[in-house]
Amino acid sequence: MTSFDPSPALGVWRALIALGVVFIMLATTGWTAVHHRRDGGAPLKVALTAWGEDRLEGRPLPDPLTAPDRLTRFFASLEPGQLTRLARRHPLVIGNMNGAPLALRYRANRTSLDAARRAESRRVHDDRLSPEGQRQAELRMQRYRALTRPDRQILAFDPTGSGRIAEVLGDLVRARRVSVVVPGVDTTLGSFESARRAHSTPLGMARALYRAERSASPATRTAVIAWADYTAPDGLGVEAATGIRARHGAVRLNAMLRGLPDRARVALYCHSYGSVLCGIAAPSLPSRVTDIAVAGSPGMRAGHASQLRTRARIWAMRDGDDWIEGVPHLEVGGIGHGADPVSPAFGARLLSANGANGHTGYFEPGTGSLSNLAEIGVGAYLGLECADGDDGCRSGLDSAGADQHA
Repeated sequence: MTSFDPSPALGVWRALIALGVVFIMLATTGWTAVHHRRDGGAPLKVALTAWGEDRLEGRPLPDPLTAPDRLTRFFASLEPGQLTRLARRHPLVIGNMNGAPLALRYRANRTSLDAARRAESRRVHDDRLSPEGQRQAELRMQRYRALTRPDRQILAFDPTGSGRIAEVLGDLVRARRVSVVVPGVDTTLGSFESARRAHSTPLGMARALYRAERSASPATRTAVIAWADYTAPDGLGVEAATGIRARHGAVRLNAMLRGLPDRARVALYCHSYGSVLCGIAAPSLPSRVTDIAVAGSPGMRAGHASQLRTRARIWAMRDGDDWIEGVPHLEVGGIGHGADPVSPAFGARLLSANGANGHTGYFEPGTGSLSNLAEIGVGAYLGLECADGDDGCRSGLDSAGADQHA
């Protein structure tokens, strides 16, 4: 008599149950109330219009969306006085233009932030606003004031809506290795940094990583970018269950990477929904991106690491107390983000998250998770602590580690 193997049937039932969980989640978080937040907004739109209508010595200005290398050549052709005039007249455009000189972008963004601070200062005393509106204006004013400090290197800034921002730690021009922190849901200009949640915000994660990399390899010239320059999903609703925001963010991430100085190798650190963005961006990443490390990932919009179509090494870690483990790892009709990156079947190199505490603890100083991430950033692959039983993490690391101090 032929025996019945229940495994396929159980697999189907598990998939159906998981799919049901996804749709219940969507139904209770606003399936019919998708937020179509505007990515482009009034300030930047007005600034781009003014840029397009301007002339420099009778010459039209280049399209800000032109390939970064062409924009680099344009700026290289200008005299110092011309650069200063452009940055003064169009700070919001220059500050967000991939391919513009870094020092010019930092200066332009400081000008834009100062203008935004002054605007919020006026709103604080505007009697037409409610007390809560005035309080929010004061918080934004204080935030902008902090960002204009002379030691801050703001790579991108857009005050529209919930805001977008990116900040550089270290010397990006001289760096041989650049790490980019890509955060997840609820990332806004307001949540970019926080004294109370020091190492779970985009800037806090980047600062912890920068210090850990310098400690791991003092001789390696490193820089870290806290990259919150995309419109992330707001909470755990339908946007977080789809790749809509990630697709827009992937375009922006790739454009930023292509505007970086050529000499540096780049590692991406993609947390939570940020790993969805990195997965979508992967096929178009420039060759200088050598590593993609995901932590607390709901999936990378792929069934296997090979489907990411990138030469970069794929690393994954998850803490045992991370709630993301309970998210259904599947994709049906655009809902869900695919296979679990820490599943051995996915094919990523699995790293230990020893010491991390839950979903936001991967960058806490003193943890094994942060140490592993820092080792990747400086190219010291032989010092990595792999997850228990993962032979794939060790395979090929001897050859990968040969560029440790490149």
